[in-house]
Amino acid sequence: MQSADKIKQTAVRHYRRVVPERAYISRSTHLMGATITISLLPPSNDAQAEHTAEQLQSSKANCLAEQLLDDVFRLLNIYNQRFSANDANSELMQVNQAAGKHPVSVNPELFELIQIGKEQSLLPASHLNIAIGPLIQTWRIGFDDARIPNNAEVAHALSLTDPQLIKLDPVNCTVFLAKEGMKLDLGCLAKGYIADKIADYLENQHVTSALINLGGNIKTIGDNVLADRPWQIGIQDPRQPRGTNLAVLPICNQSVVTSGTYERKLQVKGRTYHHILDRETGYPVDTQLASITIISGNSLDGEIWTTRLYGEKPRQLLACVEQEKGIEALIVTTDNRVYYSSGISPELLA
Repeated sequence: MQSADKIKQTAVRHYRRVVPERAYISRSTHLMGATITISLLPPSNDAQAEHTAEQLQSSKANCLAEQLLDDVFRLLNIYNQRFSANDANSELMQVNQAAGKHPVSVNPELFELIQIGKEQSLLPASHLNIAIGPLIQTWRIGFDDARIPNNAEVAHALSLTDPQLIKLDPVNCTVFLAKEGMKLDLGCLAKGYIADKIADYLENQHVTSALINLGGNIKTIGDNVLADRPWQIGIQDPRQPRGTNLAVLPICNQSVVTSGTYERKLQVKGRTYHHILDRETGYPVDTQLASITIISGNSLDGEIWTTRLYGEKPRQLLACVEQEKGIEALIVTTDNRVYYSSGISPELLA
């Protein structure tokens, strides 16, 4: 007769044999003007110790992963409805439509992001300005109706982009744009803020390995467990078709945010106009950069720094990054030279 301990050990060995290896569960959609993909490893058995034995089986774990993805995509739709500058019914557009008329009570998350954006817009020498909406809507680069505005149109749009005129009331959680015609655009911040919120949600649900790709904005949780190494994040070659990388970065528990002039552009009479507009001139920024990638702990920081620094010369940009704690940068110039800060070691492919 077997002892109780032997019976228990046999049962455990048998249980382990019938549980298949875990695999990443992924889902994609088109939202916020980009293809969004979320990949996650179902929470491990140890993280689900309170669940029943049946729920510890791989099929049950996959069901849990699918439920988590349902929740994540529900959150993504909520955030898109909250922050979009291109949806007339979004919460942000309610603020824009009330410009020069009255304050608007907003969701605390929207208030928080506008408050952060205003602070960053008022910093000396910052290229970031969340009040740049009138300029973006005048040029419309990246949309089917993009065009080159005349000087008078640019000057008028510029007159509506003063971030000092964003009036915030933290007690009542209201936002008031003091001049009629003003428009906020949070495109330089929203994806990073959303990526951080999604990562927080997944970590609270015991997810220890995930890749959140919001189209040019990547946030990772843990390593790529099944590959037994950090996530390998490719940096696009600006001169080549999408998916052709010139460098690869090993990333774990960090964010990678890339901004560049090579995708959203308008070509007229042999001249190219990109979508990154100079807050001072109202025209596409004159730059030596084809792209800038920021590696940071929080994705919002990556969004902030890619925008704040775009327009700086490569060496000045890197010198600024070296002085900041918690961020690294990789730069690709218009003549395809690659520069990067001292805290990273990318694998260069070209």
